[in-house]
Amino acid sequence: MRLALQIAWRFLTSAKRQTLIIILGISIGVSVQVFIGSLILGLQKSLVDSTIGSSSHITVVHQEDNEFINDYMTTVSEIEASNEMIIAVSPTINLGGILENESVKKEIFFRGFDLDRANEIYDFNSKLSMGSTLPVNINDILLGIGLKDELNLSIGDPITIEINGDFRTLNVVGFFDFNVAQINRTWGISTLSTLQDILNDTSLVSSIELQIQEVFEAVSISTSLDQMLISRSLTTTNWMNENQELLSGLQGQSISSLMIQVFVIISVVLGISSVLAITVMQKSRQIGILKAMGIQDKDASYVFLFEGFILGIFGALGGVMIGLGLSYTFTTFALNPDGSPVVPLNIDSGFIALSAAIALIASTLAALIPAIKSSKLTVIEVIRNA
Repeated sequence: MRLALQIAWRFLTSAKRQTLIIILGISIGVSVQVFIGSLILGLQKSLVDSTIGSSSHITVVHQEDNEFINDYMTTVSEIEASNEMIIAVSPTINLGGILENESVKKEIFFRGFDLDRANEIYDFNSKLSMGSTLPVNINDILLGIGLKDELNLSIGDPITIEINGDFRTLNVVGFFDFNVAQINRTWGISTLSTLQDILNDTSLVSSIELQIQEVFEAVSISTSLDQMLISRSLTTTNWMNENQELLSGLQGQSISSLMIQVFVIISVVLGISSVLAITVMQKSRQIGILKAMGIQDKDASYVFLFEGFILGIFGALGGVMIGLGLSYTFTTFALNPDGSPVVPLNIDSGFIALSAAIALIASTLAALIPAIKSSKLTVIEVIRNA
């Protein structure tokens, strides 16, 4: 086998131009795989992050609409202990009401959070406008940036809210920007204790929001929580069931990427196979001489298998470097008006290693037909065709 490897290397180095062209072909194929794959992965990650990155992945609610969850801290503790993939749990109160400033009234969606817990989900600190702080005391409120101009508000202003006929004066401690116009115009964020005080019951919440480590495990985790919480008359919703169109789009992107990569691999395999088949004919004289000197048929076939393997190694390495270079170039020059990449770069070492491994295996398999052909080549056949 060592002799076969040496002969394979000798054959490749004796036809340097042909060898370089084959390696370049493999490299281009692998680079297309790496570039398109990284692009699709980055796009998918960006879409998922923008959709659910700073929001609840799973939400626990009462089975009956508009019913509150009682003894919520016991439920929170059970949820936290149920699955190690659950990384954040936040009890929440949601109430509709009217916000009034001077003569202007505005319907608003009041949300009360345990802010230490909710910050792990929504990352409020990164969304505060300059000078704003999170609500700390009862009757503190944080409003969307869209309400600031609409109601002519400033930090420190008192505002009146009406919830279920109950009027309450709150203190504006700041403004937030979620980069979603609807949220910025309709949300008011306060502490859990403020909204519980309005309800006159500290044991109630509207829902319990969760974030999980692997977002695409939302359905399975949600199902297990349903089984665990059914005795409490609670149920769950999850982002995957509520975003079917997004999931269909992601699936379509993955299928498109896979099809492109499959056809690239097929073209690489056909190219290598045809070139090595021609090489068998070109090197038939040398193979005949080697067989006349006693080399076995299997060693003759190993020569071309090693050629495919060596070409695959250099082609895969070159392709990975070219693909990464294309990816970095794309994210450097394809920018949004704010200077951020159109598609964030997502380098998945596992995907890159898989692409290189597929190229290596494909190159070796592409040499299989020429290898079989060389093993069947006889000395008499070589002399006859000489």
